[in-house]
Amino acid sequence: MMPDSFKKKLDGDSGFLKWKSGKRTRRFDCAIFSVDEVERTNHDGRHGSFVQILCPEWIIIVPVYTDEDGVRRVIVEKQYRHGSDSVTLEYPAGLVEKGEDPMAAARRELLEETGLEAGRVMHLGTLCPNNAFMSNHQHFYLAEDLRLAGSQDLDPNEEIEVYSLPLDEVLSMMGGGMADNALMLAASFLVEREFARREKEN
Repeated sequence: MMPDSFKKKLDGDSGFLKWKSGKRTRRFDCAIFSVDEVERTNHDGRHGSFVQILCPEWIIIVPVYTDEDGVRRVIVEKQYRHGSDSVTLEYPAGLVEKGEDPMAAARRELLEETGLEAGRVMHLGTLCPNNAFMSNHQHFYLAEDLRLAGSQDLDPNEEIEVYSLPLDEVLSMMGGGMADNALMLAASFLVEREFARREKEN
């Protein structure tokens, strides 16, 4: 049985939970992120030092089209990831450059990694990759009305194999094995939700 002290619905009064920020000290800098130590104080007087990782904004763009047999397909990529020391299956993704609009970054990454341009790009949502200690956001996009506009234009240390697979097949793979990237699973959920919304409206 659940305790009666648990709240039964969300309320809008969350301001008292926010800690006040104080002194910030840069502890580490590298090419793709920085680490700060931030002093924060709670409303009841508790005080502590907390680590915050500062990264650029990120994007994921999911390119979807319907083939001549009426099968909805998605463009995915296989590439080596240094963090996990493994080859992964992902959607096109990358960093937002300084001063760049996230949707423009999504279009740029799609073109660079696959050679594709999209006639229509839809924002699916913006999430925090891990708001326990990271400050940035992940922006998700759906790309449609695709056309081949060129060839890959990869960074010097990138090697990406591009595939066109049935969307249902890819969605069933996401969340394990080669497709274990949690942010790609989040992108899959947002794509599924968008297509479910469209079907409900029709």
